[in-house]
Amino acid sequence: MNAPHINFGALKQTHWTEIETENALLVADFVQNLMNTHQFDYVLKTFGNDQYKQHNRGIKDGLAELVNFVSSFAKQFPEYSYDVKHIYVDGESVIFHSHATIKKAHRGNDRKGFNIVDTWRIKDGQIVEHWDAIQPLDWFSRFYVWMTGGKISNANGVF
Repeated sequence: MNAPHINFGALKQTHWTEIETENALLVADFVQNLMNTHQFDYVLKTFGNDQYKQHNRGIKDGLAELVNFVSSFAKQFPEYSYDVKHIYVDGESVIFHSHATIKKAHRGNDRKGFNIVDTWRIKDGQIVEHWDAIQPLDWFSRFYVWMTGGKISNANGVF
């Protein structure tokens, strides 16, 4: 698929502490393998834990549920990719600001796909919680969200 690669060296900030850098690297490895290279077995083996709490209302709690969701999405849109534009870290919180596209030809076109802000909470070296805010950028993305949105799969709330 020739997936995008997260250029951590270019995104890393010099003011991050050692633990913040470790947390950001952990999430970068997680995201690269989940969202870009779709190495779902690796994600489950490396990051799987029973604490993963999901605040995206359309996805059930648990890392296996997230992998199932992304796997189904990637089957529907095999050229799907997640291009990380910025990384922000504050202690146990890691935030990625990214551009997701469903077609390879749309990569780099900020009028296609989704503008996404993901936030993860890290505890004891494990990803334990996730929030996101997703902005569809084109008519197809808005239509897709409209058609698939609305089903609530967890009771965690968005905050």
